[in-house]
Amino acid sequence: MDEAVVVEELVKRYQPNMPPAVDGLSFSVAAGEVFGLLGPNGAGKTTTIGVLTTRVRATSGRAVVCGADVVRSPAAARQLLAVVPQRVNLDRALTVRQNLLFHSAYHRVSRSVRTKRADELLEQMGLKDFANARTDFLSGGLAQRTMIARALMHAPKVLFLDEPSGGLDPQSRLFVHDRIAELKQAGVTVVVTTHDMDEAEKLCDRVGIVDHGKLLTLDTPAALTRTLPGSSTLTLVVAAGAPAEDVQAALGNVADVERVERLRAGGPPGGMPMFPGMPPMPVPDAPADPDATLSFRLYTGTAPANAVPMALKILTDLRCEVRDLSIGQPSLEDVFIHLTGRELR
Repeated sequence: MDEAVVVEELVKRYQPNMPPAVDGLSFSVAAGEVFGLLGPNGAGKTTTIGVLTTRVRATSGRAVVCGADVVRSPAAARQLLAVVPQRVNLDRALTVRQNLLFHSAYHRVSRSVRTKRADELLEQMGLKDFANARTDFLSGGLAQRTMIARALMHAPKVLFLDEPSGGLDPQSRLFVHDRIAELKQAGVTVVVTTHDMDEAEKLCDRVGIVDHGKLLTLDTPAALTRTLPGSSTLTLVVAAGAPAEDVQAALGNVADVERVERLRAGGPPGGMPMFPGMPPMPVPDAPADPDATLSFRLYTGTAPANAVPMALKILTDLRCEVRDLSIGQPSLEDVFIHLTGRELR
């Protein structure tokens, strides 16, 4: 399997007396795959992409894109890659078409080729009617599509997308996802950073989860969900008839249940500070509101339906009325939280 991106023992330290932003990171991306780089805020994702796209100089280690070392041969690497940043960085004094043409001229694409390429990408990205519009008047979705079209003007072999659908409406998000699928079909390697676990699960062939600059795990989304304790889930919403800790402990006695997790309805999980420097929020034993509910997720290694009778009996004994019950499978978001924790960053 050919490798489009290779990262070996990558370290980036911005200040000598501070922890490194990237700390011995190693992974590879196969040619033609859609690869997701996931992690909490401050995990080192953006710095890693910065190194791979020659915008950040590594402290040590090695990073290669399609055979070009990004440190030793940055100009060669830039001809092989493109990046779409999270923030809009279009030239607002230019039209959509001019942004595309100027970018390709920078990459020394001939005039005849870049004119034809611009027409093709304007059509592909649904921008034909906006070709002569100034980019400072574009909506967020149109600006994102323009940046993707601009990035593709010099036909890169690897495309880096930083939060490609952040802030987009559902229609624009779906459009961007469809274009990413088309790029994969065309053989372009796509590296995505995202906080949207559902997006990563749908788009990516493999994902790597990083935290504190280190790689925690790397595999297909399906394989990662199978690593969680319990292969199926039973989610229960109950009226608070007993202290939450007692209910959670009792549900842990259900046969074949490997883990019970209390879910919080909005706001930070109980026991976490609302703001840095503040003491953690107390978790009341039982809400004063008679209509308040508690939510729990049971991870079980067997069919979750088998756990329902015993769980219902336990809740009845605790005088907790069941308001809702659902059966499902662990998700990539469950894996992410399991590995990186619930604390706000």
